[in-house]
Parts: sequence; C-alpha cells; structure tokens
Amino acid sequence: MTDCLFCKIIAGEIPSTKVFENDKVYAFRDIAPQAPTHIVVVPRTHIACANDITPENSKAVSDIFEAIPAIAKEAGLEKSGYRIVNNCGADAGQTVMHLHFHILGGTTGGKMY
Repeated sequence: MTDCLFCKIIAGEIPSTKVFENDKVYAFRDIAPQAPTHIVVVPRTHIACANDITPENSKAVSDIFEAIPAIAKEAGLEKSGYRIVNNCGADAGQTVMHLHFHILGGTTGGKMY
C-alpha cells in the first residue's frame, strides 16, 4: 500500500530504529513510547487491522507471535514480562491502519500501561 506509514517504514522510505526483521516480520522502537521498552511489530504484508485477517493471510499473525519471544529476549523482557497489545480501529486507538502489535515492558510491580 503506497500511502501506509508502516509499509514505508518496512520499505526503508521512512527511518526507524529497527530491532528485528526477517522475511515476514519487521519490528522497531515506537517513536512515542508508552513504556520504557515499547516495540512495534508488523507483518511485511499489508493487512489493515484484525478485522481483515482471513484464512489466506492469517499466517502473518502466527509469524509475528513466533517472532515476539526472540524480540522480547533481545530487549531483556523475557524474564520480567511484557504486554502484547493490538488496537483494531479508530475507536480502539489504532492510528496507523496496518496490523501491528505493541510489546510493552520495562517497569516493575506489574504496572499496566
């Protein structure tokens, strides 16, 4: 999708602080972090939101969830814990219409973000 912010980040047209990538998934630090560690994980395939997941493209979600443990470990979160958040649609707070998951961590005491 030519006007999608995350597609442009994946393509290298917009700079990001990459923390992980493979042929299916790209992960980068959020530019407005809501936690000490805030990483955005996106599929390389454009899917607008969770409502658009189909049997044909659902592998993108499993690819992300297979990558998340490695991303969390590299960020030092695997033992202390982290949240995985997905917003679907404007009323839920989704500001970029490209399916993505937030990894949030780095605080103690189980504080919710």
